[in-house]
Amino acid sequence: MLTGTESKYGSAWTRDELVLALYLYCQIPFAKTKASNSEIIQLAQTLGRTPSSVARKLGNFGAFDPLLAQKGISGLLHYSKADQETWNEFYQHWDLLVEASQAIMAEGDFAVAPVPAAEDEPLPALSFPTGPTAQPKLVMTRLYQSFFRRAVLSSYGSACCLCSIDFPQLLVASHIKPWGSSEETRTDPENGLCLCVLHDKAYDRGLMTVNAKYEVSVSSSIANSKVAFVGISLAAFDKQKIKMPSRFAPKPEYLDWHRKNIFKA
Repeated sequence: MLTGTESKYGSAWTRDELVLALYLYCQIPFAKTKASNSEIIQLAQTLGRTPSSVARKLGNFGAFDPLLAQKGISGLLHYSKADQETWNEFYQHWDLLVEASQAIMAEGDFAVAPVPAAEDEPLPALSFPTGPTAQPKLVMTRLYQSFFRRAVLSSYGSACCLCSIDFPQLLVASHIKPWGSSEETRTDPENGLCLCVLHDKAYDRGLMTVNAKYEVSVSSSIANSKVAFVGISLAAFDKQKIKMPSRFAPKPEYLDWHRKNIFKA
């Protein structure tokens, strides 16, 4: 549980503080990990730290992010052993990060935002989990969905990776492997694509897929359609590459799974 005493005087970060910082890191674009970001200011107030110190800590986590490294973005290199341990503990175990954040916030006396209502709503304000640790299943499901949606949309710059539509109201954090297929993948941002509602529905119904080289394939029913709108909005993307995210690139094994199990070639 956070005591707040150490953090107000700028000493070493506690594990609880690091967990909450990582929870936020995953849900905002790396380019916006700045002291002026309202969500960083909110977390700084919660922790009793300065926005600059929180922004620097999020920058430290960027040093471990593999996709940022591939893009030549190093993050802030003056990280601590505790930073790396926290990253290693939760990387690819994002459901545990959501649960740990919930438990930390439930134990503290913090003012937090309400739980968002549903996954398909516009990108909600950051919602730190709250309430008793033994939350109803529905509330935890909403927290998982909120984390997944925010992580995916922020990675793709809140734009469809096919058509570039950038209205949050028309965007879906689309699961590559469906939500119910595996608990291990349901909150994994690398199991997500940011798609507009039309392309999400086509992807979900197997009318299109993305291969391990990040190239789109459309089904024969789409390719052979005589409807002009289908040609413009769906068939035209055949063999095109998706726009890659800034982090949390979709895993090739998830994409292969969709192609083999969902796609109706």
